Amino acid sequence: MGAGVAIAVAGGGVATFAAVRRAEAITGTGQAHAGGTLAARATKARTRAHRAVAPLRLLAIAPAPRAANVGYRPTIKIRFSRPLAASSPMPALRPAVAGTWSRPNDTTLAFRPTGEIPPGTTEIVTVPGGAAGVRGRSGGRFASTVAWSFTVAKGSTLRLQQLLAELGYLPVRFVGAGASLAAEPTSPSAIPLAAQPGRFAWRFAHVPSQLATLWQAGEWNTITEGAVMSFEFDHGLTDDGIAGPQVWRAILQAVAAHDATTQPYNYLITTETAPETLYIWSDGRVIYQTLANTGVAAAPTQLGTWPVYVRYTSTTMTGTNPDGSHYSDPGIPWVSYFNGSDAVHGFYRAQYGFPQSDGCVELPEANAKIVYPYDPIGTLVTVTTGDLGSELGSGGTIPPTVPASPTTSTTTSTTTTTTPVRSVPPRRPAPATTTSTTTTTTPATTTTVTTTPATTTPATTPTS
Repeated sequence: MGAGVAIAVAGGGVATFAAVRRAEAITGTGQAHAGGTLAARATKARTRAHRAVAPLRLLAIAPAPRAANVGYRPTIKIRFSRPLAASSPMPALRPAVAGTWSRPNDTTLAFRPTGEIPPGTTEIVTVPGGAAGVRGRSGGRFASTVAWSFTVAKGSTLRLQQLLAELGYLPVRFVGAGASLAAEPTSPSAIPLAAQPGRFAWRFAHVPSQLATLWQAGEWNTITEGAVMSFEFDHGLTDDGIAGPQVWRAILQAVAAHDATTQPYNYLITTETAPETLYIWSDGRVIYQTLANTGVAAAPTQLGTWPVYVRYTSTTMTGTNPDGSHYSDPGIPWVSYFNGSDAVHGFYRAQYGFPQSDGCVELPEANAKIVYPYDPIGTLVTVTTGDLGSELGSGGTIPPTVPASPTTSTTTSTTTTTTPVRSVPPRRPAPATTTSTTTTTTPATTTTVTTTPATTTPATTPTS
């Protein structure tokens, strides 16, 4: 019909009629077909809109959650299900790490540290979600905040020893190309964590054999433990002798600041061979010696070497005598525990130089007062046998510049406790102490020894 009509009409009527018929086709018989086309288009539009605002999902993360022994300079990668908006917020790291985030492609974020993360650090990665969270390029949101963690590998004992030697906490020095504190980077994260080429050499011309035999490069030993404890105490850390991430972080900061200790290297050694004698060996020479008493046969003092781990200017000692009777001795002065309940301390006896104690190393009270500034936390104490005089030489008195008598303040405190001031390694039982009274004591500072009880010893009784 349409074709006949079109032929019948001439001139402009053809165009006019044809136009009318096309309009009728759309508004009349062609309405269902056109309506179906529009509906299909609307459905596609809604599908596209839905896809555009679909929420973001995490597809892959590295290092994997709870991964251990991760390298010191890991690349963190996070891949999402859709392209990210240019202004989308970045994930956060805790503890904070210097470095930069980048976008290797539209769906991936990557973080590269500018330096190395301290050994043993557990790093937490947080991807923000919700209204203020990560956004997709088309408006999709990351539904809720997600966090996971990984742990960096433990530190090298050899590298720990190298850094402690540079800081002056060991009786050895680290020797090698660039092996000096002054040559270390001034940024903690730039300090290499891998052991560096070089060797160790004794700092002093004469080293007691009892101390020398304890040292072994690259192996954990009592000398290293004592050095870690000394560093911890100097820097206000828990002096447990464990080189965890907090200790590593503090060591790296000290190295970067070229902040070496100014204290001498002190070492206490006691012989049980008559006459029993305690020696102070300081920076390569004996500077003081005194008669001492060790444990009787029924309660002997254990032979060996341990670091001092808790100290009191005065305390009450309680315990059981070898015959089964109990004792409670108040006011025991100048006490430095080194092996469980064994301590170097002052105690009045009529004579000294032979076994009389229940296991401690007893000194005349006046002499214990002199020794006390020389055995801060971490100082090694050796109990041995043999004639040490020929090996160590004689150090009859403290040098004249060292005060014989500290000046005492009026600050006192009393408390009840069963544990030391600071955290103690599990292998060390708490000292046999129930009640202690502490007097804060501050000897005058001298050019020979700058360590004083006011800054290197607990001023209060145990609290934890």
